[in-house]
Amino acid sequence: MNAEIIAVGSELLLGQITNTNAQFLSQHLSELGINVYYHTVVGDNPQRLEEAVAIAQKRANVIIFSGGLGPTKDDLTKETIARVVGRKLVTDEMAMQSIEQFFASRNRVMTENNKKQALVLEGSHVFPNKNGMAPGMALETETHTYMLFPGPPHELEPMFQFEAKPYLAAKLCDDESIILSHVMHFFGIGEAELELRIQHILDAQTNPTVAPLASAGEVKLRITAKAKTIAEATQLNEDMTKQLQAIVGQYQYGVNDDTIVSKTVEMLQRHELTIAAAESLTAGLFQAELAEINGVSAVLAGGVVAYNEDVKVQQLGIDRALIEQHSVVSAEVAAAMAIGVRDKFQTNIGIGLTGAAGPNSHGDQPPGTVFIGIDVQGDVKTYKLNLSGMRNTNRIRTVKYACHYIMQQLVANGYEK
Repeated sequence: MNAEIIAVGSELLLGQITNTNAQFLSQHLSELGINVYYHTVVGDNPQRLEEAVAIAQKRANVIIFSGGLGPTKDDLTKETIARVVGRKLVTDEMAMQSIEQFFASRNRVMTENNKKQALVLEGSHVFPNKNGMAPGMALETETHTYMLFPGPPHELEPMFQFEAKPYLAAKLCDDESIILSHVMHFFGIGEAELELRIQHILDAQTNPTVAPLASAGEVKLRITAKAKTIAEATQLNEDMTKQLQAIVGQYQYGVNDDTIVSKTVEMLQRHELTIAAAESLTAGLFQAELAEINGVSAVLAGGVVAYNEDVKVQQLGIDRALIEQHSVVSAEVAAAMAIGVRDKFQTNIGIGLTGAAGPNSHGDQPPGTVFIGIDVQGDVKTYKLNLSGMRNTNRIRTVKYACHYIMQQLVANGYEK
């Protein structure tokens, strides 16, 4: 199958919101082995949407739409597709009941235009919306499958993952076969280098397939197998995983829904280690990322956002002469921050993060220069990064590197084999 994703909404073209739906859909379609060769964005204009559909029909057999299913006059996706495929719009009774219950539960009067959200293409398979009002739908013709989803990501994502994805998987599977994906996460190796090392596998792949995916500072490999049973597909994925681990396994930190932050918290929890952070360039981002993980309160004691020099001196007890001698963007100050915050919070581990996030230099340190200090029960080490991204990208990557180095140092100290 080849798919094209068409996002509908003038706000996307105006830059008022980011089209995260296309990224989400492409990732999940890739898991199913469905090729996505084109992303299209169209404003709230039925003529231009029809033109986009006509082009998509020539190059894809699955056309996926996001947005334009709401109650207002500029929500015209359903009406336009109905005209293109020659189908009527009919009311889906379950969707209508859900919309009516929504307003009744909030003691609000339902306006007439909200009934529009319950309309679906005649003969379509309806995907219930458990996080909003407008249902999604899939309509199959002799040549194409048209899939329509609401625009808000908190509605589209669960609808696609739990309703539409199984629907597509069933269409893909012949002879009652199934499709199963497995994701490997890597850190400390670039996408180009990883791909080069496994190029012979990528060139020879048939079943399962291997797809490299890059994100900020890390790389993923998605392995997708097709077989008649879950056991067979699982075995295919496991065999491929072993081949890949033999080549680049030293860079792997997790699988599937793991993140480098979650794996760090998991390691700290496993060894009952506590941590405190002193953050300069990350300004609390390290602690915020840890706080996303359930159960982190058992390991994260607290921290200090020491963004300026006075706070570093007053809250962390850093000698001002040290700062004057080496500058705040230095290995020496990163180490002092780690030691100071560990002493202040009486934790097993202290971490200090300082640097020039960019776009400007800090003294003689160019933008992207970062120093991370880690104190593990008196064993103090520092790490230098030379990053080249935008300001906030550098901050995010610094947090990931901090987690990477914490785990490395714990392994070196004998906590993990």
